Amino acid sequence: MVKVKICGLMRPEDIQAVNEAGADFAGFVFAPSRHFVSLETALKLQINLNPDIKKIGVFVNESIAEILAIYRAGAIDIAQLHGKSTPDEIATLQAVGLKVIQVFERKAIDPQSSADYLMVDSGKGSGQVLNWQSIPHIDRTMILAGGLNPDNISQAVQMVNPDIVDVSSGVETDGKKDPTKMMNFIKNAKEEYVL
Repeated sequence: MVKVKICGLMRPEDIQAVNEAGADFAGFVFAPSRHFVSLETALKLQINLNPDIKKIGVFVNESIAEILAIYRAGAIDIAQLHGKSTPDEIATLQAVGLKVIQVFERKAIDPQSSADYLMVDSGKGSGQVLNWQSIPHIDRTMILAGGLNPDNISQAVQMVNPDIVDVSSGVETDGKKDPTKMMNFIKNAKEEYVL
């Protein structure tokens, strides 16, 4: 069954909604964006996060030292790398026990990547949907992101068959996380289809 990551958590209410909806991963954005949170804020928010939910930090060309500092502070279990990430950088993060998601934005996935997870995305929080038919099936743990919402997630899962789906703005109303949309997104993503 597909797993769900809810990204861009910023408020205590977001954490409560993620816990209640039963997400598998919680995303905290440490890169400049409207969803940015500081390390201090992320740690405060996580006090009430269900310990079974894995914490993912989103980075865009941040230094390896910065990512490691956030990991060592206990704020993340997994680093999601947008922008350029070399095999050496990925190996450095993995050497300390950090799992790595390499993001492929609007470009072909490299199945030879040494990252633990490969993500296809239409752009950092762009809200645009990818052409799902053009996404190749690869024998790696794949994450689908980009323009997903409660209304299109069932179709996306059926067509792409990803291991994990990632949503941020697709479960928001007026720029804030919407608990009902989060609940519906997860329900629709995990619904088993009988053909």
